[in-house]
Formats: sequence, structure tokens, C-alpha cells
Amino acid sequence: MSALLWLLPALPLTGGAALLLAGHRADRAAPTAGAALALATCALTAVAARTGPEAAAPFLPGLPVRLAVDGLSAPLAVTVAAVAALVLLAARAGLGPTDSAARFTGLMLLFTGAMLTTVTAATLPLLLMGWEVMGATSWALIGHTWRDRAATGAATTAFLTTRTGDLGLYVAAGAALAGGAAPLALDDLARTAEPWRSLTAAGIILAALGKSAQLPFSFWLSGAMRGPAPVSALLHSATMVAAGAYLLLRTGPLLAATGWGAGLTAWTGAATALVLGLVAVAQRDLKQLLAASTCAQLGFMVLAAGAGATTGGTLQLLAHAAAKSLLFLLAGAWLTTHGTRLLPGLTGAARSPRSLGLLFTTGALCLAGFPPLALWAAKDLLLAAALTRDPWLYATGLTAATLAAVYSTKALWYVWRPAPATTAPGARPALLAPLTLLALACLALTPLALPPLRTALERTVATGVHPAPHLWEAALSGGLALGAAAWAWSAGGPRLRLPAPFPDWLGLERAAHILVVRPVLAAARLAAAFDTRVLERAVDAAAYGTLALARRTDRVAERGLTGAVAALAAAVRGAGREARRPQTGQLHQYLAQAVAAFTALAVVFVLVREPGEAADQVRPDRKAPPCSRSWCSPPPPSPSCCSPCPAPCPTPSTAPSGP
Repeated sequence: MSALLWLLPALPLTGGAALLLAGHRADRAAPTAGAALALATCALTAVAARTGPEAAAPFLPGLPVRLAVDGLSAPLAVTVAAVAALVLLAARAGLGPTDSAARFTGLMLLFTGAMLTTVTAATLPLLLMGWEVMGATSWALIGHTWRDRAATGAATTAFLTTRTGDLGLYVAAGAALAGGAAPLALDDLARTAEPWRSLTAAGIILAALGKSAQLPFSFWLSGAMRGPAPVSALLHSATMVAAGAYLLLRTGPLLAATGWGAGLTAWTGAATALVLGLVAVAQRDLKQLLAASTCAQLGFMVLAAGAGATTGGTLQLLAHAAAKSLLFLLAGAWLTTHGTRLLPGLTGAARSPRSLGLLFTTGALCLAGFPPLALWAAKDLLLAAALTRDPWLYATGLTAATLAAVYSTKALWYVWRPAPATTAPGARPALLAPLTLLALACLALTPLALPPLRTALERTVATGVHPAPHLWEAALSGGLALGAAAWAWSAGGPRLRLPAPFPDWLGLERAAHILVVRPVLAAARLAAAFDTRVLERAVDAAAYGTLALARRTDRVAERGLTGAVAALAAAVRGAGREARRPQTGQLHQYLAQAVAAFTALAVVFVLVREPGEAADQVRPDRKAPPCSRSWCSPPPPSPSCCSPCPAPCPTPSTAPSGP
């Protein structure tokens, strides 16, 4: 089954790359081909979620890559593939951009493949690969209409902001290696030694908060709404922004092991859900309202990761993916027909055609937390875990859930308000099919929060049994949602306004420019001035000095060397001319030269003979010195003969005469 797991991300990645390479030649066939590939990927994920395959391959020494569809990754992989297929079907039905369809569809498939890689990765290196491709393709998708400077600027802002947080993953990988988690398996990060464990947790929290648009990184999601509606429906519902929440849910044991990571994560999520809920209430642009609500709803998932409510966070992620995909697609459809995203300009949009209005109402009521829709059940499940951890955390989450009913009702008030009769095009049947499936998912996911399916989900995500909400908790959250919705409807949309800075997303983008962008640009200008006025002049001075030294060397040293070489060459030539003179070719001259040479050699031989040898020849009667016994043993027979040892002296033939 490992081949199935490798094929799971490879199918959309390969198909997306092929469409990108084909370019405009595939524009006509791209929407159909993309939808078919997405449906095939969805079928593969369903099979993989049922069989739970695993696969591994070598990557670096001691750092293999592993894929697995088990535990938390199984429901997330199915959700990602299903939402991608439905969004591409809706884009094929007329919600997608008409220009560069092959490029758009190819990027959507590449993004889906990268997200599936991120979800199924069991090791940090492979997760980083999917994470990086996902960030790059999201930049290209948000800025798909590249002639629109506002869209490309928003894409750049989103990319740079998320990349700032992504640096935390590299810090986490390095700290995990230093702490002893050699294979970098996600399940082993909690067993690293301190202080590396805390540094790993800090890096993962930073990356997750940036990708999920949590405080203080929430502002990038506002500009990202300039992308096409299918991009918002996919990236900002079940995939890109959900990747950070998924990472925190997956590394929950690491957060708990640090002693501080879980609390920081939970309170950051609760604060984002509350504050961005107020930002959503203050919006008059439908897509901006949905974007702020995305940050708020993701805050509940982050809260669940910190509170240890993995089951509730998973169900929240699934239900939010269905509801928010539905709402973003319908917002795109109304933008096409009405030419505006402002809520006052969408007055009466839900009345014609009424089918789209009913679908939008389903998604908005699910977002509001109305019982018995899925987000109501999911929030109760994760808030029950928050209550056991900290009552104040529970109260903050419950307040944020009540705000969800307010901003959802505000959108409904505008789109259902009576308006002058207008002629609006009917909904296409091809568009109604994926939207209806998303609306049904908002209701069909509710049983997962109730036993016995909740127990099965807990076994699937392998997190153990979590505290279940009491009946009074469910009644309280449902009652607060109904009461807040009734108040918001009676107050009317125009009166649901908040003072600055809530309509402007708390001024977070301006703050980022003041605190980060401007100092960085100032530092860059200072570095450029230093480079121009100091380094460049120093390099020029060094170059001019080198040239001057070279000229002086040429005048002094080079000329002296040239003269010495020329003199040596002249001497060699003169010696050669002198050596050629004896070479006359006449034999008698060669003979005379030989006689002269031998004569000279004889004279030299006579002059250099050894003096001792000559003295011996002149005084032949000189007697040899007496032989010493220290030289020879035994002593020589004759005193006239003595030779060094060990050669013996010869024995005389006759004995010496005399006494």
C-alpha cells in the first residue's frame, strides 16, 4: 500500500505541473482535467484513510522521509481532497477566472498536492517541503490577476508575513536535531531534551500562528481576499490557514511537555477568536467579514490544541472547512452578478436566486454556532476541555462563540433584506451540486461530536478520551448563539458598527509597517549608502592603487629584469660564437687540439699527485714502522711486516739470522 501513499500527493502535483507547462494551449481543457484529477485524488484519500498505509524513503543520512495516513492525518487528508474537488468543480461551473485557466488550475492542483504532503508527512523534513511549496503556490494564486497591482501587493504581503513565521520551522528542526530527535519524526519531538524541547516548541508555535493568521499576524488574510473566489474558498477554509492549526494539534504532546507552550497556544487562540470576532462585526465588505471570521474560527482550533482537545479541534477544522468554502464560493458568485462585495450593495442578493440564498443561510447559521449544525457541536466539545483547564479560558471562548452569531447574522440581514426588483441570473445546476454537498456537510458532521461516533473519532485521531460537554454547556452555547442572533437581527446591519481601529483590522498592517517594514527599509538604505560611500570607494581606491603599483613595477622592476635577461642572452650568444670557432672541419687542427688537451691533462695530473706517494718513490730505503701488538693479534712473526687486523702477516720462508 506504500505505492498508494506515494501516488496520493504525486497525482495532483504531476497533473498541476503538466497544466502549468502546457500553458494557454490547455486553457480550454484545464477546468475539466483539473476537476477530474481532484476527484481521483479524493477517491485515493478515501481508500488511504480506510487502509492506513505508511511509506518511507531515504533522504539524508539519519533523516529519512516518511508518509502516513493514520490518526489525525486521515480525516484531514480526506477533507483537503474533498474540498479541493468541490472547489474545482465550482470553478469549472463558472466561478473560476476566465484568463489563464491552465495556470490557475495547475496552481490549484499543485497547492492541493503540497497540502496533502504536509498533512501526511510523519517527519519534519518532508513537512517542510510541502510547507514551502504550499507557501509559494499560495502567493501565485492570490496574485493570479498579476496585472492588478493591489492583488500582487496583497500576495507579496501574505507571502512575506507567512515566511517570517515559517522561519520558526527551521529553528525547530535545528533544535530537535540538537536535542537528540535524529529522525525528526513529529511524534518524537516531545522526547527531546531541554532547552532544545522548548526551542522546538517555540519555532513550531511561531510558524503555526503565522500560517493560520493568528494574532499578531492576522492582517495578511485581509489583503489575501483580493484573490479569486475559488482561491479564498480553498486556501482560507481547509488548507493553507488550517495547516498551522493542524500542526499545533499534531504536536500537542510537545506543547504539553514544555509546561508553557500549551497555555500560550490556548490563550493566543482564545484572544484571536475574541478580537477578530469584533473585527468581523465591524466589516462592511462581505469577503473581509468572512476573512476576519476565518481568523476567529481558526482561533478555536488553536485554543483546542493548547487545551489538549484534539478531537474537538479536528471536528472544528472539518466543519469550518465545509461552511467557509460554501460561503466564499457564494460570495464570489454574488460578486460576479452584482459587481460589488460591499454588504449594502448585496441587499436582497439571497432572494434571487433563492436557492443560493438558502445555501448561504445554511453556511452562515453553521458559522454562527446554531444547533444542531456542526460548528455548534465542535465548539462545545473543545470548550469542555477548556473549562477543565481554566474557567477564564472557557469564558473567553464562549464569548467569542457568541460573537460568531453576531457577525453571521449581520451578513444574513443584508443579503435577505428586501430590495428593488432586479433581474438576476439563475443558479447553474453545475454550480448547485458542489455547493449543496458543502451545505449538507455542515449538518452531516454534527453526529461526529456525539457518541458513539465521537468515540470512533477519538480512536481515529489517537488522542484518548476527552471530557464531553455537559447538557447545560450545550444549552448555554446554543442559547447564547440564538439570543445574539436575535439581537443582531433586531439591531440591523448598519447599527452593528464598531469604532476604529476594528474596521481597519486593529491597524495591524500599519503597525507591521511601522515596527518592521520601515526599520528594515531604513536599514537597507543605510546599508546601501555604506556600500556606495564607503565600501565602493574603498574598492575603487584599492583598484587605483593596484594599477599605480603595476605601472611603477613596469617602469622599475620589469625593465631591470628585461635588461638582465637580455644581457644573459647576449653572453650566451657570445659564448656560442666563441665555441663555434674551433669547429673548422679540418682534421689536422682537431689533432693539434687533442694533443694540446692531453698535454694539459698530463700537466694537471702531475701537479695534483699526492705528496706521500712521491716521497716514497724518492726514499726507497725508508723502513716501515715497527708493528704494534695493538694492531695485530697474534703478533706478527717479523717486525718488518705489519698489516691492520684482521689480515695476518705473511710467514717468512727463513728465520731471521742473528741473536
